[in-house]
Amino acid sequence: MTDKVVVITGGSRGIGRATALAAAARGYRIVVGYASNQAAANEVVAAIEARNGKAIAVKCDVGSEQDILALFKAADAFGTLGALVNNAGIVGKSGVRVDEMSAERIQQMMAVNVTGSILCAREAVKRMSTRHGGEGGVIVNLSSVAARLGAPNTYVDYAASKGAIDSFTIGLGYEVANEGIRVAGIRPGLIDTDIHAAGGEPDRAHRLAHMVPMKRVGTADEIANAIVWLISDEASYVTSAILDVSGGR
Repeated sequence: MTDKVVVITGGSRGIGRATALAAAARGYRIVVGYASNQAAANEVVAAIEARNGKAIAVKCDVGSEQDILALFKAADAFGTLGALVNNAGIVGKSGVRVDEMSAERIQQMMAVNVTGSILCAREAVKRMSTRHGGEGGVIVNLSSVAARLGAPNTYVDYAASKGAIDSFTIGLGYEVANEGIRVAGIRPGLIDTDIHAAGGEPDRAHRLAHMVPMKRVGTADEIANAIVWLISDEASYVTSAILDVSGGR
């Protein structure tokens, strides 16, 4: 059990929600970052508190540096930062080719999925690095198997953003390995969450389940369990590593 704080961006639903509940069950204090759905974030906090855990919800659009600074300021007041889960991310409309994409779509994708994750990691390093007087910690970045597959004719820009996250995970891990910080990535496969609805294909995961060697979609809880393992001391020798949780896809 620990009183360390875990900041989870995009923590009000899907993988973020499942991670918040799983981490809280192991004794972490949870900061639930949410972009717009305050009711959902409050529900996660209530679920954690109902099980004698500790959590707060903080509004944070990771596309905004000011929101990110406010998120970590709230985390500072809540306790000592032990881990960051860079989970917040967006997809654009599915089925759009690169030669049909607007600059606005691409810029928004990168601002949230890449720049937002890097800025959150920056703030976490400032607090956790022994170089800055911190006690160490863990950063887990959410990537996607799309980074390997490229997502042609679906959302190449999303895949590219997750490829950037893979590179960032490896590089940052090397950079802070001697400062008490471990950095790891998770590449989920087809997971049963509502992110597909945001891209206009709510049934996408189940429609493509036949392409997964296990012949099924994954659950948010299965991703959350991998994340919680990575932030635990059981993964103490794991850094600059990316774990596929994809049913073999």
